[in-house]
Amino acid sequence: MGNKVVVAGVGMIPFTKPGASDDYHVMGAAAAAAALADASIDYRLVDQAFVGYVYGDSTCGQAAVYGVGLTGIPVVNVNNNCSTGSTALFLARQAVESGAIECAIALGFEQMAPGALKGAYTDRTPPMARHAEVMEGLQGLDPNAPCAAQFFGGAGRAYMQKYGIARETFARISVKARQHAARNPLAVFRNTVTLEEVMAAPSVFDPLTQLQCCPPTCGAAAAVICSEAFARRHGLDTSVAIAGQAMTTDRASTFDDGDMRKVVGYDMTVDAAAKVYAQAGIGPQDVDVVELHDCFTANELITYEGLGLTPEGTAEKFILDGDNTYGGRVVTNPSGGLLSKGHPLGATGLAQCYELTQQLRGTADARQVEGARIALQHNLGLGGACVVTLYVKQ
Repeated sequence: MGNKVVVAGVGMIPFTKPGASDDYHVMGAAAAAAALADASIDYRLVDQAFVGYVYGDSTCGQAAVYGVGLTGIPVVNVNNNCSTGSTALFLARQAVESGAIECAIALGFEQMAPGALKGAYTDRTPPMARHAEVMEGLQGLDPNAPCAAQFFGGAGRAYMQKYGIARETFARISVKARQHAARNPLAVFRNTVTLEEVMAAPSVFDPLTQLQCCPPTCGAAAAVICSEAFARRHGLDTSVAIAGQAMTTDRASTFDDGDMRKVVGYDMTVDAAAKVYAQAGIGPQDVDVVELHDCFTANELITYEGLGLTPEGTAEKFILDGDNTYGGRVVTNPSGGLLSKGHPLGATGLAQCYELTQQLRGTADARQVEGARIALQHNLGLGGACVVTLYVKQ
């Protein structure tokens, strides 16, 4: 065991639609400054910065943190697809826990363009070529549907075929997400929707309609990570600690088992969650609040089971019983999640950290989960990487 690691400060700016945000470096600097202010710490005490973004040139991280100070510290630029923000958090936690440094800032931002995700290069093999080949072999390729929706929609189809659940079950997740986001002033979509509206929205890739897909988003979020000893020495908040964290990547089952759920990272989730529970000595039954990677409703549904929140094959009952929301067994995505809060790729993992830190502090206002003491974070990137983090209130 190394140093005990605490989240001393968090910061986040309101997420917006593309075209409505400041430039990436302005957003990044604002989120970093907010986290430093929340921690009541001077940037000069930060030893290293880990900065995540997916769409941007090299050293965008420096351009952002230079907005809060020019102290000459190492700045590590991170890109791990949609798990980029939590990868920056993973590196910051690891550096502090190892004793290499005492204090780090993890920052994530994204300035996205409207429309479906696209690769930046057309003159080389895409990094997800192997995943796409498996997907095409299992379900074909629809040239008219966004690629990401085909991946996750295919996972939803695979689940439906195995367990016979209704299409409406996925849509209920969107209804819940909007209800939660209505309480979050930093979310993009704060208007509620009905089940009928979700089902009647334009189809993107069966069973997913438009209201079951996360929007392209711009935004930034950050966290100050330090050792508990450093925090106490400087009079910082030590109420939120990281009790376990794991990052996993694809195994052979992703490509060999013929299961679209595994192609989109189900086994990575199972593996990371198991490692985290073992590290913390805490089981899924102990978790009070979860921020998980709901890029599409289908992924939220299969992730309930991947994280052990409900046994395999029972996700539909979990949803219908209301066990995924306030008054149920575990509140999932009180922020509104990626579906409604928004999904600026590099910022998402740190926005999840922001939400869960507020929940454990008891400062989440209208979103507060009563008595929250244990919080779980799940952030997934195809290609692939999954980061699961468990926080505890001290």
